Amino acid sequence: MIDLRSDTVTRPTPGMLQAMTSAPLGDDVMGDDPTVNRLQQAVAERAGKAAGLFFPSGTQSNLAGLMAHCERGDEYLVGQLAHTYKYEGGGAAVLGSIQPQPIEHAEDGSLPLEKLAAAVKPQGDPHFARTRLLALENTFHGKLIPADYIRAATDWARGQGLGTHLDGARVFNAAVASRKPLADLCEPFDSVSICFSKGLGAPVGSVLVGSAELIARARRWRKMLGGGLRQSGVLAAACLYALEHHVDRLADDHEHARQLAAGLRGIAGVRVLSQDTNMVFAEFEPARCDALTEGLAADGILMRAVYGGPTRLVTHLDVSAEDVRRVVEAVARRLG
Repeated sequence: MIDLRSDTVTRPTPGMLQAMTSAPLGDDVMGDDPTVNRLQQAVAERAGKAAGLFFPSGTQSNLAGLMAHCERGDEYLVGQLAHTYKYEGGGAAVLGSIQPQPIEHAEDGSLPLEKLAAAVKPQGDPHFARTRLLALENTFHGKLIPADYIRAATDWARGQGLGTHLDGARVFNAAVASRKPLADLCEPFDSVSICFSKGLGAPVGSVLVGSAELIARARRWRKMLGGGLRQSGVLAAACLYALEHHVDRLADDHEHARQLAAGLRGIAGVRVLSQDTNMVFAEFEPARCDALTEGLAADGILMRAVYGGPTRLVTHLDVSAEDVRRVVEAVARRLG
């Protein structure tokens, strides 16, 4: 099967599986799993931060990060379409007692500074939640959020006395696409959640990085949230392998997405809306969406042609240039 639904569907490579089965192990709750410790140190160093903490998922990493910044009754500023607000089960509010203040995105995915400023609550007024944190992403629908905006927004946040958190689900894609070191992208933020189970191809795993003090607070929250694993070096080994072998090759995914977009543009009934990094957004003739989805599945291609909205097609470790060619041919045949 060629699976274009997401870059979360990748499967461990043979080299990654070998690394997992041969990893030295300990008890991570006791702090003595050597593979976990090695991963945490390696990611923190590459991100330019003092410390790191391994999590089984990006959702838990983000949540522990928010809880390390905020107390009950505090508020964080976040985009209406941001993952921590819209797609992580309301965890900040339900489990962290942190009120999200959603902000409408600009077209490029940024949160306009004037809207952020208007959302900050008056200090010391008991009517309001206490605004404590700005949470951003650095890719939006595959697009890189402009670096100048990131700097301006984080500088503004610090001027307001706010902490800053980056949901860096695809921060390595951003680093490769911008040709900047990971540390440059992480530098404006107090904490960053870095995911390994998307384009980097690990089966699970994220690392939260930040100051030693913030990571110490996050460790307590991780335990409370059920993320205190034991011989989790089995999983950390996959992330280490991805860190050492799968970062530079993200450029291949970006090129394959470019090829996919170019091929789809030549097909009647397809409107390519955008292509950035490893994501293509396209629209198909509404009346043919269901038949196209079913027909492509019969051809061994998984995607979901959406009626009433853009369809996202995502390239990743398990999608080759030949696979892209097959997809373009199959779409042309099904819509012909």
